[in-house]
Amino acid sequence: MKALRLALVLMVLLASLIVAGCRPTPRPTQEITLAMGYIPNVQFAPLYVAVKKGYFAEEGIQVKFDYGWETDLLKLVGTNELKFAVASGDQVILARSQGLPVVYVMNWYRRYPVSVAALADAGIRTPQDLVGKTVGIPATYGASYVGWRALLYATGISPESVTLQVIGYAQVPALLEKQVDAAVCYVMNEPVQLAQAGYAVVDIPVSDYIDLVSNGFITNEQTIQKEPNLVQGMVRAALRGLQYTLDHPDEAFEISLEFIPEMKSTDIPLQKAVLYKSVEVWKSDRLGESSTAAWQASVDFMKAVGLIQEAPAVNQLFTNRFVEGAKK
Repeated sequence: MKALRLALVLMVLLASLIVAGCRPTPRPTQEITLAMGYIPNVQFAPLYVAVKKGYFAEEGIQVKFDYGWETDLLKLVGTNELKFAVASGDQVILARSQGLPVVYVMNWYRRYPVSVAALADAGIRTPQDLVGKTVGIPATYGASYVGWRALLYATGISPESVTLQVIGYAQVPALLEKQVDAAVCYVMNEPVQLAQAGYAVVDIPVSDYIDLVSNGFITNEQTIQKEPNLVQGMVRAALRGLQYTLDHPDEAFEISLEFIPEMKSTDIPLQKAVLYKSVEVWKSDRLGESSTAAWQASVDFMKAVGLIQEAPAVNQLFTNRFVEGAKK
């Protein structure tokens, strides 16, 4: 009897050792700050999903979201004070033209999210209808301004033929109070707000006229060279979060609520509509990949209108290496 009990104990111990041996060794956790350049918002749902589902943790990464409105975000990444940021392709082009070694490693927004919106009764249906009108814009820099100049460039409209008025981030009241005829917006923000409030809106997306590189993950040459596994882990986790959000937007929205404690219950219908619109902007048959043609079009446009003086080499601006590695 004693021998039988001893045999059973040994079998249990052996089984425990086998199971323990099969478990993967946990990766040491590395805390990484990801600069977002905007307030907590459902438009970051894929990243919230990646945290909640443990995708970053599986890569040995603990992500800290930095929502600061840092105007020199790409400079901080280029000098390696920050390793990662979410930023648009035009910012990368501008930074590289100034000698900063930043690199775009994962596409997120497949379509450039800037548009020109007008109330339906303004009689504006096409870019040409903007000639002779007053258009409001948040500022004469940043993505809104780049998108505005790109729309004019792509449609052959002279900037002097439109009155551009700086209105800050007050597009909705400016349109409703008839201060301007149209306003430069983000397709998932102000036009959605107006539609949810019951107004008929005409939206003219910049992406309908020119294919510019939009938001994605940015790092620098030093991080790529010295910590390629870290870059690979960040990209793989973010792509998994993005794919899950595209497949399960309602669940992604519920997860986002945990990361946006200040959202009021009255905002939920609007913010859910914002997420659905964002999903349309993110969708792609080749998730995460950058298009050489889009980068070239972006460089050509920025050089043509004087946003940059020297055109950086397109092959230095981005790499698909880590997106391809994430799919293996």
